[in-house]
Amino acid sequence: PCALLQTRMQSLQPDPKAQYRSVYEALKRIVLTEGLWRPLRGINVTMLGAGPAHAMYFACYEKMKKSLSDSLQQGGNSHLANGIAGSVATLLHDAVMNPAEVVKQRMQMFNSPYKSVLSCVRTVRRTEGFGAFYRSYTTQLTMNVPFQAIHFITYEFVQEHINPRREYNPRSHIVAGAVAGAVAAAATTPLDVCKTLLNTQENTALSSLNISGHLSGMVNAFRTVYRLGGLPGFFRGVQARVIYQMPSTAIAWSVYEFFKYFLTKHKLEKRT
Repeated sequence: PCALLQTRMQSLQPDPKAQYRSVYEALKRIVLTEGLWRPLRGINVTMLGAGPAHAMYFACYEKMKKSLSDSLQQGGNSHLANGIAGSVATLLHDAVMNPAEVVKQRMQMFNSPYKSVLSCVRTVRRTEGFGAFYRSYTTQLTMNVPFQAIHFITYEFVQEHINPRREYNPRSHIVAGAVAGAVAAAATTPLDVCKTLLNTQENTALSSLNISGHLSGMVNAFRTVYRLGGLPGFFRGVQARVIYQMPSTAIAWSVYEFFKYFLTKHKLEKRT
């Protein structure tokens, strides 16, 4: 639900029926006017891409973090290594998730013409070409590379203070994951607003500036957002974005740390 609220609230020139003053008001109006299940629209395509994307993401992160930490700070925890490993892992993750994000956000827009994931994929490919699924990829990377760098550095930093022995501790993983997600989300909101504009190609906003065709490129997106909303426009939906990222990163880290602990423990027991 928070993902849909974030997409709606980042709209630069929304329909009068889709103008919201707060996250609570947005959720209430969407449920009352569009149905109880509307906030979950697009969740299926997200789930489809999330499995393989996160598998590559964490596998790459762990391998690079260990290799770089040994090189940069023998036997210690290097924040630089954590940031670099998280950034490189993002390249693989976003290559899978970017098309899924395009479909999800188009289905979440107010009065979306798409009835299903398949119809959205077919229509976009037919009318805009395959490149439409990666139109925001550079912006996505420009946003997610600093997001993940901040995210991983913050997570490891918080863990050092609340779980210095780095034992399996569900509470510390949840707290550190939530804090890391909130800090990274707030810092990268301007880039996320630009990414949403490139993904949705918001007709009303582009038409108001007499922009014909499809908007592409991060520079054009930044310029368009500024012309339509000024500096405050870059922080549209920041509250929804933080609320969305906090439980998301908390759950991701707690599940990841559990399986890491479980598999490591199982491996040690087998050796014994």
